[in-house]
Order: sequence, then structure tokens, then C-alpha cells
Amino acid sequence: MVRTAQGAPSSHSSGDPAAPPAAPTPAKRARRLRRGREGAAGYAFLSPWILGFLGLTLGPMLASLYLSFTDYNLFTAPSWVGLDNYRRLFGDDQWLQSIRVTAAYVVLAVPLKLALALAVAMLLASPHRGQGLYRSAFYAPSLLGASVSVALVWRALFSDDAVVDRILRSVGIETGGWVGNPDFALLLLVLLAVWQFGAPMVIFLAGLKQVPNQYYEAAEVDGAGWWHRFRNITLPMISPVLFFNLLLETVNSFQVFTASFVISGGTGGPAGSTLIYTLYLYQQGFTHYQMGYASAMAWMLILGAGLVVAALFRMSRTMVFYSGDEGR
Repeated sequence: MVRTAQGAPSSHSSGDPAAPPAAPTPAKRARRLRRGREGAAGYAFLSPWILGFLGLTLGPMLASLYLSFTDYNLFTAPSWVGLDNYRRLFGDDQWLQSIRVTAAYVVLAVPLKLALALAVAMLLASPHRGQGLYRSAFYAPSLLGASVSVALVWRALFSDDAVVDRILRSVGIETGGWVGNPDFALLLLVLLAVWQFGAPMVIFLAGLKQVPNQYYEAAEVDGAGWWHRFRNITLPMISPVLFFNLLLETVNSFQVFTASFVISGGTGGPAGSTLIYTLYLYQQGFTHYQMGYASAMAWMLILGAGLVVAALFRMSRTMVFYSGDEGR
């Protein structure tokens, strides 16, 4: 209870819980209306992406999750079988072989690709004549992507009695063609992935440009060699970029398909040496028409890739240095 200027008591006060809320002023109503219009406009611009996500990503994912618990061959209605598809996976020798091949591919291709990309990026980071031409030339293979045409050329180069085989034979190395040799077929896929190192190279270049030059100058004054500068300055300073490239290339390596399909002719190569996980998934779904089983394989791939990504994020806590981490 407060008194007005004339001394009369007033029942409306800011401290009275029973007092009705003050009506919004015209300015507040205008701001709310403007924010509402802006929000509606934002959702309108996002609507193509939202519709695409719901119809082309989330919807098919939920459908495949349901199909993974069914027996479905594309021609008859799916019948519920519960966890039978998942139990069947662990008794499938070819499925286990595809896991081994994919794991070997990821372990070989990702570090080699990142190491080559970082080495070339360090060579191109310092200014010199023709720098733009060199950068474009090294990035060009990545523009081609993992296309069918590139895989066909790669297969022709490394087949029996092809160009690479003749060169190796001239120096006393007999392989019989990489494509048909189980000891070299997977290495062929790895080399194809490493050859397309342009995308991580560009990201490394951007990271190297952010390293302050005074750190290198101080290290040179102290007599540090190139290896100590690289290990103690370059790697810690570009560790966020290195982690980003590692994460991106690891996820992409789990999804490789075109190169394995084209080079092996869709068979998985000699003795299953290039039976990448996605290729075996394709065989089960679109060759044998076991779509329920293939859906279960797809979700196991998501689970495996997710565990690997989670492990990488956990490792990044001690391996990645940020500018605000003075205590590390």
C-alpha cells in the first residue's frame, strides 16, 4: 500500500503480488511483432532445407531403422524378425572380412593422406614465384572427386601388363598387376585416396597462415632445428586444424564406395581384399535384395563410426591446443 502525490492510498504497487501486470507499451508490442516477423521470415528461408532434411534424411533413416528389424526383399511386404538380422551379422564371415578391410583402409589412408597434405601445405605456405599455380595443381585431383571415370583410369593404370606394372617390371619388381593381386589391391585404393589430398591441404594452408611468425624467429634465435620447430610450434598451433582434418577424413573413409566398386568390378577384389563395408552393404541390398539385412549393416556402420568419432573427441582433450589453454 503506497500513497499517491495527493496522499490517498493506492492499491497498485510494484511489490503487491495481486497487482495486475502492466500492459505492454506500443514500443514493446512493435518490437515483439518485428521479432515475430523476422522469425517467420527465417523459417521461410530455412523451409527448403527443413523439408529436405525431413523427407530425404530423417525419413529414410527412420525407415531403414524399421527395416533393419524385418525381412524385406523389395518385392514383398516386410515381415518383422526382431534382432535376427543383427544376430546374423556376427556369424557372417564376409561381414567380418569387410570390417577388417575397412579398418585397414582407414588406418592406412587417413594418416598417409594427412601427412602428405601437411607436407605439401608447409612447402606452399612460404611465398615464392608461381605459388598460385602450384596450389591449383596440387588441389586439382580433389576437384575430380571419387568419380567413376577416375576409378576407371586408376584401374587401367594398375592392371596386369599396364603402365605401372611395366615400369615396376623394368626395375625387377613383379606384381602381376595390382588389381588382381590380393597383396596390392587394397594399397591401390589407399593410393587413390592419398592422391586426392587437395582438400585437407587447403585447410592446412589456412591453419599455417595463422601461426605467428615470431614464434619461429624466437626458436631460431635459441638454436632450434626444423624438427624442434615443427614439433613444438607448428603441430601445437595447428592442432585444431589437424583434428578437424582427421575427423573429416576418418568419417569420409568409412563411406568410400565408388573406388572399391569400380576397381574390383563390384566383386570385392581377389580373396575379398577390397571388400569395403559399403560395397558389401550394396551387394546385400541391391544384388541379393536382402534390404532388411543391409539396413542392419548400415546401422552397425553408423554405430561403429560414431564410436570412432567419440574416441577421437575424447583424445582431442589432451592432443588439441587452443590459444586460451595457457595451462596445457
